[in-house]
Amino acid sequence: MEPANKIWVDGDFVDWDDATVHFLSHSLQYGTGVFEGIRAYKTPEGTAVFRLHDHMVRLVASARAYGLAMKETAEEMDEVCLELLRVNDLESAYIRPFVFYGAGAFGINPKASPIHNYMAAFYLGSYMGDHGVQNGITTMVSSWRRISHTSFIPTAKGSGQYLNSVLAKQEALRAGYDEALMLNDVGLVSEGSGMNLFTVSRGVVYTPPVSSGILEGITRDTVFELLTGEGFEVVQTDLARGSLYTADEVFLTGTAAEVTPVREIDGRIIGTGEPGPITRKAQDLFSDLVAAKIPEYRHWLTFV
Repeated sequence: MEPANKIWVDGDFVDWDDATVHFLSHSLQYGTGVFEGIRAYKTPEGTAVFRLHDHMVRLVASARAYGLAMKETAEEMDEVCLELLRVNDLESAYIRPFVFYGAGAFGINPKASPIHNYMAAFYLGSYMGDHGVQNGITTMVSSWRRISHTSFIPTAKGSGQYLNSVLAKQEALRAGYDEALMLNDVGLVSEGSGMNLFTVSRGVVYTPPVSSGILEGITRDTVFELLTGEGFEVVQTDLARGSLYTADEVFLTGTAAEVTPVREIDGRIIGTGEPGPITRKAQDLFSDLVAAKIPEYRHWLTFV
């Protein structure tokens, strides 16, 4: 992450170092906030934000799901994002809006706490590193299970629930792997620590359904549509742990991760040990899309 000049704080642009919160903010104490991760890309036609409105619609929906009464609409948040990129003069960026409870109440009930809305934009390179994107990453199935629909709201991006992901990621790194894969509470495949998962077997692409406890990822939806448009069969279905080991290809998708190949799971080589042809196709299609090279998907780009 490279610091930028300004962060948007409750309607004003403030210096990067001044975008602070009180130690007793309810969100800091209890994780009561919701957020999004969005990317803007440099294209031959200027900077374009990828699926901006879809992200802001999900932000508003997450806030509603967790009872945070946002004042701003998704459309207003779209405009804030574009202006933030202009103010910071960023050609490409990772964008983080965050809606959260501030200081005011102490205890579990946040009702007396004010609701704040911050947004930052800054340069961020490849989440898994250039080597991982080109050659694939190593993963392990975590001992930690993905949060359940009976305990949290996996379809919303609540900040506190990501402690679950932190535990899985730390476990994987300590064991010498790049990333964690998580099973749900009944032992079926869910997702990575912060990205969705696809497998390929005999030319068919599979991905776990929302019922498995995944976040319904916007990059996941994009890759689903791109591959379907190219004639591939893409199926949402429950996946057993063993299907990861027997797959011809496995890849992960997310705003930060984009399309990242998996070359190894639990010490087992996936396919040939190199990114497979459908994984490469997904990567190429996604790269062309965000570079404004596919006219039929231009509606997914909002130019600054």
